[in-house]
Formats: sequence, C-alpha cells, structure tokens
Amino acid sequence: MTPRDFGRLVAASIAAHRLRSGLTALGIAIGIAAVVLLTSLGAGLREFVLAEFSQFGTRIVAVNPGRTMTHGMPLGMFGSSRPITIEDALALEATPGVIGVVPYSGGNAEVEGQGRTRRTMVHGVGPAMPTVFRMEVQSGLFLPGGDPRNPRAFAVLGSKLRRELFGDAPVLGARVRVGSERYRVIGVLAPKGEMLGLDMDDGVFIPTARAQALFNRDGLMEIDVIYGEETPAHEVLAAVKRMMIARHGHEDFTLTTQEQMVEVMGNILNVLTFAVGALGGISLLVGAVGVLTIMTIAVRERAGEIGLFRALGASHGQILALFLAEAILLATAGGAAGLVLGAGGAALLHALVPGVPVETPWGYAALALVTACGVGILAGILPARRAARLDPVEALRAE
Repeated sequence: MTPRDFGRLVAASIAAHRLRSGLTALGIAIGIAAVVLLTSLGAGLREFVLAEFSQFGTRIVAVNPGRTMTHGMPLGMFGSSRPITIEDALALEATPGVIGVVPYSGGNAEVEGQGRTRRTMVHGVGPAMPTVFRMEVQSGLFLPGGDPRNPRAFAVLGSKLRRELFGDAPVLGARVRVGSERYRVIGVLAPKGEMLGLDMDDGVFIPTARAQALFNRDGLMEIDVIYGEETPAHEVLAAVKRMMIARHGHEDFTLTTQEQMVEVMGNILNVLTFAVGALGGISLLVGAVGVLTIMTIAVRERAGEIGLFRALGASHGQILALFLAEAILLATAGGAAGLVLGAGGAALLHALVPGVPVETPWGYAALALVTACGVGILAGILPARRAARLDPVEALRAE
C-alpha cells in the first residue's frame, strides 16, 4: 500500500461518515477550546497582578513591625515589643545603597474642600514618596523636606480627589480639611491608577507625623526603602537588618522585598493557571472517550472491509496504522479547531469586556494541541489493535 493510497483510504473513511467524524472532532475541539480559554484568563490575571505589583517599582524593601514567624508562631505587628518609628526611617536613610525612604502611616478619613466632603484614604508619607513609588507630580510640588517629626500642614491631592473636590477650579494654595485639621494644598499628583483594588488617585498625601496624630498611632505601619540598581538586594537587606537590630536590640521586625512579593504572587498565579488548564483537560478526557467509542464502533461496522484488506495482503501493521491515522487525524483536526475557538473566544471576551485581563499562553496552546494528538493515539490504539487482529475469513463472513 503506497502512502498515497493510505492517505486516500483514511480521507475516504472519514468523509464517508461526516456527521460521526464531525461530532468526534467537535468533542476534542471543545476540550482544547476550554483549555485555551481558561489558561488565557489565568495568564491574563497573572500578568495583570504582576503589573500591578511592579508598577510601583521592584527595588523596594518593606520594613514592617513584628516578626512574621517567631518560634513557629505568626505574630505580625502585634508581636512587636517596640514599634518602628520615624527615627528608624531617618537612620535607614544613612544605610549604604539606600537612595530613598518613606515612613508610612495611613487610614480612612473625611476630606473637605470647597464645600464638598469626601471620605477617602489619607496617606502619611515622606518627601521621597514619588521617587520610591514612581509617582509624578502633575502640578505644584510634593511634600517638602525638613524635620519629619514637626512637619508643616501641607497636603498633596490625588488626581481623582482633586477633581471630586475642586472640579476645574484652581487648587494650588487652597485649603482642605483632613479629619479635624486644615491643610494647604501644594500639589496634585499625575494619575497613577489602582494597585490591587486601592485607588492611588483617590487619596490625599500628608506628612507622616501628622497622619500618626490624626489616627492616634505611636508607631509606623511600614517603612519603604528603595535601593539603587547597582546594589544587590541581599546586601541592602543585610544592611537594613543590621541597622534595625542595632536600634531595636533584637529582630522584632519583618523585611520583605518587592522581588519576593512578585515571585510569590507569580508562583501562586502559575499554579492557578495550571489548575484552570487542568479543569479544561477534563473536557479533553471526555473527547478521548468519544474518539475511543467512535473508533470501536467503526471497527465493528467495517469488519468486512478489514477482512477484504487482509485477504488482499494488507499486513497487521498497515491495518493498525490505518485506524490509528483516522483517530489521530480526527483529534488533530478537532485540536486545531479548538485552538481557533479558544483564542478567538478569549479575544472576543476581552473586546466585549475590556476590564477582563486576557493573554493567550501559546505554550499551553501548543501543549493542548500535542495533547489532542496524544488523545487520538491513545484512544485509537485499542480499536486499531482489534482491527489488525481480526481473522480475514471471520471478518468476511461477518460482512
């Protein structure tokens, strides 16, 4: 049997049962489409979350009060024997490799301006905030330097809060009330967007010490440290740790780098993407059962044809290859159609709902297509072997 005759026989067999072949391929297509669509959503979510983390920089070390783990017990900020302070932040500014430090304390409070009141986030920060978190001042200035323990009553508004309170009216030099105190607006930040649901544009930025007084806090919620590109992260971590231990006497704080947070989130989201892909793989399993069923039925229906082939001299291997080729061709055709359906569905979903992050991981798509071919091989082996083992005389008698 020549390769040309072999191909014609396979194509003719599939064409002779168009409906059955189409339904079999459709089962595989639905499985592949489910895998591609679900992994596209998972990969899109992964890229979205990582972008949210990295938009504020990847060279940041966060210092939080309390040790994360002490003798196997998570303590958090309530396990700290000594709060972190503005003095700690000032000391960290002198740490080798550090180019900016932001002592942070914040909360939610009412902000009033031009007769309008809005409850929003109040961020107590230092003058290095734009450098550390890659934020730009759209107009005016950010909080000035000076003694952070006795700062002036200046405020910088997020772009959304500025629009909600003042509309198109001039804002620089205007007065706003934050909690029970009045502040002079000296700047407006450029739009920054959201970070994991926190709208950075809908907030007011005031000096850290004033935020501590507003929310009646003795310690800081966090100190954020940014280091230079040329400085290795482990060296900065070691230097920050030495400085904090020297000031506190023992390690009653937690250090976390932005790289660690991105890595952890990336690993979690990779597992999520794999999990949703595995769910789509269940549909592939159903498609495999469909191929097995159809090919088993085909062997029974075509017993006479198989017997004739064997009587004309076709070998066991040729009969086996004939049925395997049909199964593989059906699975591959269904897989290709599933790729188109899955990628097209993902693109359509993103077009209809732009807020849904979608990114087709072509590595998963290629793996799904290879899996479809594997499904065809595995599902076609038993029927093909049964066809190859049929006795020619018995097969012709069945016909």
